Amino acid sequence: MEFTLQLKDAKSRVILEKNAHLHLKDYLDLNSKVMVISDDHIPSTLKKKVMDQIENGILVEVVQGEDAKSFPVYEMLLKKLLEHEFSRKDLVIALGGGVIGDLSGFVASTYKRGCRFASIPTTTLSQIDSSIGGKVAINMNGIKNCVGNFYHPEVVIVDTQTLHTLPKRHFYNGLVEALKAGCIQDEKLFDLFKKHAHELNVDSIYLEEIIERSLLMKKRIVEQDEKEQNLRKILNFGHTLGHALESLHLNEYYHGECVGNGMILIEEDEKIRKDLKGILKRMQIPMIHENDVEKMMECIRNDKKAKDDEIDIIQVRKIGSAEIVKIKTEDLKKILEGGLL
Repeated sequence: MEFTLQLKDAKSRVILEKNAHLHLKDYLDLNSKVMVISDDHIPSTLKKKVMDQIENGILVEVVQGEDAKSFPVYEMLLKKLLEHEFSRKDLVIALGGGVIGDLSGFVASTYKRGCRFASIPTTTLSQIDSSIGGKVAINMNGIKNCVGNFYHPEVVIVDTQTLHTLPKRHFYNGLVEALKAGCIQDEKLFDLFKKHAHELNVDSIYLEEIIERSLLMKKRIVEQDEKEQNLRKILNFGHTLGHALESLHLNEYYHGECVGNGMILIEEDEKIRKDLKGILKRMQIPMIHENDVEKMMECIRNDKKAKDDEIDIIQVRKIGSAEIVKIKTEDLKKILEGGLL
């Protein structure tokens, strides 16, 4: 499958194809300098297969995890680009998961006011969600993504073959974003999880359909609201509380795990909450029971969606349909104190 995410001032060509990473020149113009940014847990065999296709390329590895999305790492990558005399016509490729995509995209968006950028996502989370839509960022003072930008990759190559070395926990972590997509806009996708969550794996006959439906849902929303002024906010279902949990438990729980918990915490409908819990349990997503409410509220007040003493949250009252609801931060605190988990 192939589609184009078309925006007013940018577009991304998205390829969903097995073994696409083995013939990059079919999709990317590699006749330039190329920096491939990856992490130290991506298999060396995958890195070699990518680098062997690039004549004038350098590979830069960073530490795995959220610690890579920091100012020191960001500065190091900019210095590498300067050292190798990269121009705006040269290319940065993200080879890895969501952290690598966020970091690489932010580097590309700010180096000389923007150089070329492409992505080869290698986790379910990045293939399903974070590789398209243009959000790029780094963290600061323990707050996720508080320094960021919108910058779209020219090409995204989604190849499920790169998932075979992904640990099971990472695999299910990423699928939570697809479950969210089903909740807010795709009842069929949600039903797929209800029926088959226990049997999903990298060789599942349902995996490509899950990825495809999730990407097309996000394409529809982002094309209507690129900068998250209105409709795109529904993509944040579970994320306000999820990001607070993630900031509180940085490097302990993964993004999808925190978002899954956030969806349950914020969901008001008892049946939907019960279905969500059942699906997440079958995907071995841990429930995060003990949390410091005051510290979570500090993170929430620093959330870019917060304004004065109010914040937009997303409610799903019927599967396949989402609403943006403005809520007082004090009322959100009461929800957390209620401990619906």
